[in-house]
Amino acid sequence: MKLKERTKFFLLLALLLAVVGAAGYGIYYLTDVVFNGSFLDWFANHFFHTEMQYNYRTGDISYLYRPDWSKLKGFLLTCFFILLLVFALSVYLIAHFHAKRRVRQSISATGNMIYSYMHHDIDSNDVFPPAYAEVAAQMAQIKSTMQRHEQAMKNETDRKNDLITYLAHDLKTPLTSVIGYLDLLREASDMPAVQREKYIRITLDKALRLEKLINEFFEITRYNLQQIVLEKEPLDISFMLMQLTDEFYPLLESHGNTVELKAEDDLSVFGDAMKLGRVFNNILKNAISYSYPNTPIKVHAGKREKDIFICFINQGKTIPAEKLNAIFEKFFRMDEARNTNTGGAGLGLAIAKEIVLLHGGTIEASSENEMTTFSVTLPIY
Repeated sequence: MKLKERTKFFLLLALLLAVVGAAGYGIYYLTDVVFNGSFLDWFANHFFHTEMQYNYRTGDISYLYRPDWSKLKGFLLTCFFILLLVFALSVYLIAHFHAKRRVRQSISATGNMIYSYMHHDIDSNDVFPPAYAEVAAQMAQIKSTMQRHEQAMKNETDRKNDLITYLAHDLKTPLTSVIGYLDLLREASDMPAVQREKYIRITLDKALRLEKLINEFFEITRYNLQQIVLEKEPLDISFMLMQLTDEFYPLLESHGNTVELKAEDDLSVFGDAMKLGRVFNNILKNAISYSYPNTPIKVHAGKREKDIFICFINQGKTIPAEKLNAIFEKFFRMDEARNTNTGGAGLGLAIAKEIVLLHGGTIEASSENEMTTFSVTLPIY
């Protein structure tokens, strides 16, 4: 490729020299043949001294021309510089347009190589020549990043579709039960009061389960449409945690759990009360869902040099490491969540993570020896 381009350049240069030579010869021909008399008269008048000589012996008159060397040298030097300037300008223009053409060809070739590499499953060394090693390395990195993002989006979509399929299937069971028990209550008008109360209670439980599943559908829709926007203000985390544990008393009572709250005073942060309340709500609800019955859930909060930490510790089945790494991913649910009434849409912890990160904090989870800990840090106000 380089040899071919270099040959083209030298051919253009040779053509330029030929054009300049032809132009010079054309000028010579015009001045020496076509305009011979007028040019010679002009040249003689400007660059020669004319002396008239009379031959007394023959009576003839002749003219003697002596060059005016100072003017003639100036004229020749001017012509030389003009020719040199024309030649240099011609070389520059040819080199300039040749370089632009090469740049266009290079950009076009690079674009074609990039297109081929990005749209086909081939190695970068098979597409980019050695001269494009830096471009090849950058494109390989970009392609790898794009593939990771595409795979992550595909995994998320697959999990979401699986979850919707599960929820759609799960909707049938409580709905069938509600219809069945209502039919029994309608047909058996003489049913004993105790049995009637039992069927009504079961019907209500199934209807509540059905409502929860429908709410999960709305949760998925809201998550896809919403953009989290913070409305920050000074907050007292200690007071917020006290309110939270009070609000969860009925759920804790029904599950046989208690909360042991240990929070230092004056834990102030600058954040969105509604959003942080949702974070702690989601974490505590998750702790209750996966705790052993009749076990305490410990909530500890304190201040360090640069941040405030909040820990939620519950006793339950140890979460495997591979699932612990995915617990904050969207639409992720533990396998046993589908077999209980506690499994949500798999969005609670994902939303909690986004909110905490928007506040400049961190959220982590650890699980060992049947003890699971969720740790949240927030910058000090």
